[in-house]
Amino acid sequence: MSIQLKVPDIGDFEQVEIIEVIVKAGESIKKNDPVVTLESDKSSVEVPSTVEGKISNINVKVGDKVSKGDLILEVEGNGKSSPDEIKKSDIPIPKSTKNLIEEAEKTIQKEIPESLKEVKKDNEIVVEKEKIKIVEDKISKNIKDGDIDPIETKEWIDSLSSVLETDGSSRAQFLIKQLIEHSYRQGSDLVLSRNTPYINTISPEKETKSPGDQNIERRIRSLIRWNAAAMVVRANKKFPELGGHIGTFASAATLYDVGMNHFWRAKNNKFGGDLIYFQGHSAPGMYARAFLEGRLNEKQLDNFRQEVNPGGLSSYPHPWLMPNFWQFPTVSMGLGPMLAIYQARFMKYLINRGLIKDEGRKVWAFLGDGEMDEPESMGAIGLAARENLDNLIFVVNCNLQRLDGPVRGNGKIIQELEGIFRGAGWDVIKVIWGSYWDQLLAKDKTGHLVKIMNETVDGEYQAFKARNGLYVRENFFGKYPETKELVSSLSDKDIWRLNRGGHDPHKVYAAYDLASKNKGKPTVIIAKTIKGYGMGKTGESVNTTHQQKKMGVDDLMYYRDRFDVPLTDKQVQDVQYFRPNENSEEIKYLKERRKQLGGFIPERSSLSKPIKAPPKDIFESFMKSTGEKEMSTTMALVRMLTNLLRDKNVAPRLVPIIPDEARTFGMEGFFRKIGIYAHEGQKYEPEDSEQLSSYKEEKSGQVLEEGITEAGAMSSWIAAATAYTNHDIEMIPVYIFYSMFGFQRVGDFAWAAGDAQARGFLIGATAGRTTLAGEGLQHQDGHSHILASMIPNCVSYDPTFSYEMAVIFREGLRRMHEKNENIFYYITAMNENYSHPEKPEGADEGILKGMYLFKEYKNKGKIKIQLLGSGTILREAIAAAKILSEEYGVDSDIWSVTSFNELRKDGMEVERKNLLNPTNKKEKSYIEKCLEKRDGPVIAVSDYVRSFSDQIRPYTGKSFYSLGTDGFGRSDTRKNLRKFFEVDKEHIVAYTLSALAKEQLMGTDSAEKAIKKYNIDKKKAFPAKL
Repeated sequence: MSIQLKVPDIGDFEQVEIIEVIVKAGESIKKNDPVVTLESDKSSVEVPSTVEGKISNINVKVGDKVSKGDLILEVEGNGKSSPDEIKKSDIPIPKSTKNLIEEAEKTIQKEIPESLKEVKKDNEIVVEKEKIKIVEDKISKNIKDGDIDPIETKEWIDSLSSVLETDGSSRAQFLIKQLIEHSYRQGSDLVLSRNTPYINTISPEKETKSPGDQNIERRIRSLIRWNAAAMVVRANKKFPELGGHIGTFASAATLYDVGMNHFWRAKNNKFGGDLIYFQGHSAPGMYARAFLEGRLNEKQLDNFRQEVNPGGLSSYPHPWLMPNFWQFPTVSMGLGPMLAIYQARFMKYLINRGLIKDEGRKVWAFLGDGEMDEPESMGAIGLAARENLDNLIFVVNCNLQRLDGPVRGNGKIIQELEGIFRGAGWDVIKVIWGSYWDQLLAKDKTGHLVKIMNETVDGEYQAFKARNGLYVRENFFGKYPETKELVSSLSDKDIWRLNRGGHDPHKVYAAYDLASKNKGKPTVIIAKTIKGYGMGKTGESVNTTHQQKKMGVDDLMYYRDRFDVPLTDKQVQDVQYFRPNENSEEIKYLKERRKQLGGFIPERSSLSKPIKAPPKDIFESFMKSTGEKEMSTTMALVRMLTNLLRDKNVAPRLVPIIPDEARTFGMEGFFRKIGIYAHEGQKYEPEDSEQLSSYKEEKSGQVLEEGITEAGAMSSWIAAATAYTNHDIEMIPVYIFYSMFGFQRVGDFAWAAGDAQARGFLIGATAGRTTLAGEGLQHQDGHSHILASMIPNCVSYDPTFSYEMAVIFREGLRRMHEKNENIFYYITAMNENYSHPEKPEGADEGILKGMYLFKEYKNKGKIKIQLLGSGTILREAIAAAKILSEEYGVDSDIWSVTSFNELRKDGMEVERKNLLNPTNKKEKSYIEKCLEKRDGPVIAVSDYVRSFSDQIRPYTGKSFYSLGTDGFGRSDTRKNLRKFFEVDKEHIVAYTLSALAKEQLMGTDSAEKAIKKYNIDKKKAFPAKL
């Protein structure tokens, strides 16, 4: 049977060109195999087969233009159609489902009186409004909200109605709130408000008990506390400018200790490992624990914040500086929370795509309450809930203080965070009070203790812990006679011992246990602690605690005694470290706990296998001229990605990441080809389901469609770009974005990506200040490459032609994913369509090093210049060179500069080497080698600010003039914008002639005539001032 395959619905496009016929006559095809590639003026998309069989005839060829319904090919097949073409009426109904339908129909019929039934000739039952109401009433009765006693319910409602009528709505709301709080205190798990009373979420009787030896764990915790503080104090005794923080880890020690001893599983050859984002300021505590574990020695501790020489310890978690230790950079503050959310989501992505096993791994992120003010900290918590990230646990250390003072002096940060997270859909576990409070709360029959707890603001709570037990008795318990009586039998010392939940290992264990078992939602644990816990009068709960990097002898003695550290007074005065011997209970216990949990944490490693770079033939078509056909470099890139999806090694590892701009970049063809990742699949039929590029979501989808969130998309990219170490699988993330909203908007994340040794591609699409045209000031990018140049392991390019893009992209794949270099690429792509020439012979090396000779003009040979151009403005330089040669007798060597940044790196390195070796023969930079035998000054032009091309000025050895787009962008046509910023061919000609006159290589009259001819306004202000 012969089956025809026709062009499907391609949206609003007609007469779309076929740029590739993928199949041949006589070949066998399966459903969804691509057969041809169509390309409009903006995008390219593959047409998949909807049938199976052997191709008998191909009815189209490259260059043909087709529309919906045109015949593509014919297949001799078995008649199997695409699932999309099967009529719903043809789908057999399972017998069990059919029986259920029949029973439901019988039930409905019984509920409808005979007098209301009416059967039409075609046997269709017509149900009038009365019949529908009967059925609705029946259904409604069956799905009531669990009302087991309607009479009692009516009594409650009548009572509330009476209150509303006599006392008003305020009184009614008060009573409802009291009922909810009372229900919660009595053990109800159902939270009917965003906030619960200011008490622990887990009641004492529901706490899971820790299996650990609490005495040994306390001794271990005390030693870690001491060594962490000693490390900072010792460093600052030697060099006071080093800085450091003691107070944060002092408040969080128990939170980390319980996790290390009982919950956090390390990566090994049998398990992928939990991922822990440690709070940056707590780094000393992690070093102190590693010291007890034997992973760090005293010399390394003494090199805290001294990293110039080998063996130093970084101030905060920095994988670049400690590549075998830290996994995640978490400073500056706010990065950790968002990175952790997208890390947890990417873990689910890998699982749902079948790339890694679901081992029940968790992502834990430790945050400070002050850090939560950063917009990034809570900017993605809604996504975590929508994605059902039950593999994610936040632990917010609420010590109530930020750097300068209280986080919420006049409010309650714990209640605020609870409301926000619960409202976003998270499970919230509050760990506010330690075990010493349990009996008091149990005796609080009048509710006045909880009332005080609810009423007291954080500024007061902070002050209580900076004072003493008597102060707490008078100013906290003394607020009500009932609470004063409650503690009448307690001494001031007893009151002072009443502990906070975050310092109680029993409470913390119970919270971690519950969070680890949670299903369907992310969890946040909000733990109340004391900043500078144990640091004495100068450090505990005082506003200056965060800056504390020194401790006097009295404070050190207090610290030792508070935590029972076995040191003599002399050892304390000398601030000595303490590590028990290997056979001690503490060391044996600590190592055994980590052995049971799979190994040490933190630790960074990679067992991923390299991805072989694709064969050159995948990129071969881009090396040829497009002739009269015009396309943008963005379109060329999308075509490359389409080709790569046919490579069996690369295709499954490719991760396209798009911040809601796929149609802008011509990538909508990916929607149907590889699907958009959605953890629940697609529960609706998209309105464009019949179209070739319909919005197709699926659980195994490959595209990460992030929505309008550059910070979120960048976090997603970082998760994918570090999968080689965090999940032991090499992935190839390609994040494509408006270039202005990339580095400029998420610069901190880009810096963190470098620190994390990310591998992947960042694509700054719609690049160039004049190329984006109408979008205007906030969109037009003229400096992203300057920002990219600041990141040491970022390799950046600004290609003009498709063959340049292809050479660069393939080399990036080879370096990052085959050779495993810890670099990432930033490549700009433009949306301007133009024809692309054939790749010049031997240009590959120059393309990768940053520049190559594109064309030489030798018509006259008397006066010569070196024209350097990048991106779309190279084409203006090419046009200018023709005018200069034909009209002014000036010949040009035209250089395509693919990367001013790479040229600068090479120039700096060679210059430094020469300066350090004054007696040796001078080496030459790559750009010097290119230009040394070429005559004339350099004119460098780009669609970026002048400082972009100015970077190479010192290394050319020639007079150097740069043209660029300094100033704010604005909306207009490309022609007008290039004239305004003085980078069009006319300005290039005029400035070149003027530069030649300045160099006394020709007279001034030519420049004056050109300025007049091209109507260049000499009196116009510098564009950057306009």
